[in-house]
Amino acid sequence: MSNVLDLYDQTYFSFERAAGVTNLLQCVWVYNRAVDIDGLRRFHQHLQRGLLSRRIEPSPLPVGRHRWVSPSGQSELEIGATARPRAEFDAWLDEQANTPLDAEHGPGWHLAVLPFTEGGAGVSLVASHCLIDGVGLCEALADAASGRHDPINWPAGGSRRRWQALREDTRQTVRDIPAIGRAVVAAARFARHHRGGDGAATAPTVLPARADERVTLSTATIFVDADEWDARADSLGGTSNTLLAGLAARLAQRVGRVTADGSVTPSIPVNERTAGDTRANAITNVDITVDPAPAATDLRDIRAATKQALIRSNEVPDQRWALLPLVPLLPQRLTKRMVGLATGGTTNVVSSNLGATHPAVNRPDGTDADYFAMRSLYRGVTKAIMHRTGGVLALLSGRVHQQVFVSVLAYQPDRPNSNDDLWSDLSSALNDFSLTATTGWDVPKPVSGARVSNTSDWADAICRPSGFVRTV
Repeated sequence: MSNVLDLYDQTYFSFERAAGVTNLLQCVWVYNRAVDIDGLRRFHQHLQRGLLSRRIEPSPLPVGRHRWVSPSGQSELEIGATARPRAEFDAWLDEQANTPLDAEHGPGWHLAVLPFTEGGAGVSLVASHCLIDGVGLCEALADAASGRHDPINWPAGGSRRRWQALREDTRQTVRDIPAIGRAVVAAARFARHHRGGDGAATAPTVLPARADERVTLSTATIFVDADEWDARADSLGGTSNTLLAGLAARLAQRVGRVTADGSVTPSIPVNERTAGDTRANAITNVDITVDPAPAATDLRDIRAATKQALIRSNEVPDQRWALLPLVPLLPQRLTKRMVGLATGGTTNVVSSNLGATHPAVNRPDGTDADYFAMRSLYRGVTKAIMHRTGGVLALLSGRVHQQVFVSVLAYQPDRPNSNDDLWSDLSSALNDFSLTATTGWDVPKPVSGARVSNTSDWADAICRPSGFVRTV
């Protein structure tokens, strides 16, 4: 099996290096009782032999394709020596998100557990998005919890002599020449199409004061009863997937991520992972344009727009994907300029749905946790990056342990960007849909909106399961 990176994976890695930002996925489990440490050690050991057990080795050829190799070093399981109150769990999760990770040099992921002074414990797994996407990570978690190992043994890093690596990578580049030629044509066509603007808002060109200053993006995570979520989607003429897009649209409207005519442009990742797929990010995206105003009372327009976008993506591939063969050829300064193009601009909102996950995902110590969620995080983001890309608003959702979780990552240039502000906006958006949510693992938060429930009784969120991925 070839260990050459897929072009999208190399692009993802190149964008991170150019921007100086690390895109992370953080899995969070909460137990109302003590965690079985021996079970968690076994889980950690299986992760070391699973889909995450690899790293990226850059090509010695400046325009060459990078390759997957076996990890040179992996982090140890971190067991919190001192218990902390549950009220400090969010702060601990942020500390875990700042664990040094590197998809090239390693380690690429880190597992840790924190006991609570009130009883119970929280578990965090932070992984580089360059190694795996959300669906792939769920597969890795299920495999590790079930004791399954990745059958692929990647070659050791540095196992190729330099002359051999240059020769092989040159041959790979020659094989890529037809695709590179098509990408040049696509780039010219893309430039002509966007020369006069496409009607979408663009990021400001004047950078703010202290542009190199790092910023903290706002985060929020809520849990919704799965039966209530499904019933609300059905009553609005939609599906679970389009309900998430509708929620994203209403939230985008509240924070001002709208076009000149008030529309919102959700970007919906579509899973393309197949059995034995070695890609880190096996996805494509479909973009839709919707009016957020009627979303809370009627999801049929969003459902129809999503269906048409999926059909169109099968017939007419995304122009941005056609440009990928050019990325290995670009100097870092040009790669950095392309980051804004990839993010979709100031009106884009990501609506990512993992769907129903394997039950083993929720069993890191061998037994079911009371709560599970996955968060998308950007580490190392500066004001300059956020202004060039137009900020970010991303919703990530999934169905685990008979609950629907929704995690939100947000930053809007020239606006307050505290967690409290995000909670207020998210609470109002949930209230628009008459959805009751719990904040799950933490103590009550200062949020507004009558429909958000802050409860220490975690069992309130347990309900019957129902899958909802890729439905229109």
